[in-house]
Amino acid sequence: MTIQRTVAVLAAALSIMATMALAPVADLVAAQKERIRGYAAKPLERPHLSFVSNGVADFWTIAKAGSLAAGKELGCEVTVVFPGAGLSDQKRMLEDLVIRGIDGVSVSPIDPKNQTEVLDQIAEHALLITNDSDAPASPRLCYIGMDNYLAGRQCGELARKALPEGGEVAIFIGRLEQDNAKRRWQGFVDGLLGRSVDAERRDDHTKPFHEAGYTIVGTWTDSFDRAKAKANIEDVMTRHPNLALVTGLFEYNSVLAVEVFRQAGRAGKIKIAAFDEGAEVLVGIREGIVLGTVVQDPYGYGYESIKVLHALTQGKLDAIPEGGIMNIPARTITKDDVDAFWSDLKAKLAAGSSAR
Repeated sequence: MTIQRTVAVLAAALSIMATMALAPVADLVAAQKERIRGYAAKPLERPHLSFVSNGVADFWTIAKAGSLAAGKELGCEVTVVFPGAGLSDQKRMLEDLVIRGIDGVSVSPIDPKNQTEVLDQIAEHALLITNDSDAPASPRLCYIGMDNYLAGRQCGELARKALPEGGEVAIFIGRLEQDNAKRRWQGFVDGLLGRSVDAERRDDHTKPFHEAGYTIVGTWTDSFDRAKAKANIEDVMTRHPNLALVTGLFEYNSVLAVEVFRQAGRAGKIKIAAFDEGAEVLVGIREGIVLGTVVQDPYGYGYESIKVLHALTQGKLDAIPEGGIMNIPARTITKDDVDAFWSDLKAKLAAGSSAR
């Protein structure tokens, strides 16, 4: 590293440590927009942009492919990082990106309420947008992703259709601190129970409850620890012999449910309403042991994140979607369309791989 580069890195680090009381959110948003207007006169030739996940999963591998494909197409440098150790790991990675002089960041915040400082730091030094899980109270310029409440409802409705007379249901999810997880969980519950649409409703996920013929025996989290996630499913299957249906609201939860039920000889006997596009889930849909899965578009999250950030570094303020949200709706995949969906997914992953 050159002396000049070392000095620049140290200066950036000192600047971050000095920003203990940053400007209000509105001021940080205004400052970012002023920076973008400056880029209109002098666009960045090869901006350095980053896509930051909230964990490690096949879902994020697909998002990475979209990010890299967009970077190759637009001629910008793209860094994709997957924090594997939770909140502190994501914070460290984000701070490192700022120190390295990143021009724009698209992040899926793990716990936005407790990440105010680091999100503000990004907005002060770079351009900030969110993906997959929003942080609406932060100075992000826009959110790219689906409405997690409505997507959760789709999964709940899939479960209700397969279990119209009610029964015992278990919910598995990585964590519930994230905005997307909270909304997805509530949407699933409302869709399963046939309730009216109300994205502001908040049930208590910490205890079982019974309604409309259904018993939600509980919700189990695992903080992206797959061994714990698998053990959760095995334990619930043993403790609840009348379990009729499970849902895995993060990608790997559904994948592990398929694995556990196969190993226990319960595949097809306990119904699975899945989330995301894990290969084992798609195979399970083909074989009729998974009802279907509600899929996002992680490739689109990655691709559109880099596309928006690049446009902003070229001075194009109109790249910020109206209302600050770029909605990429969820889809429900069943046996009728699983093959076509899988073929399209493989093509996108191949395109992303060639962009590395």
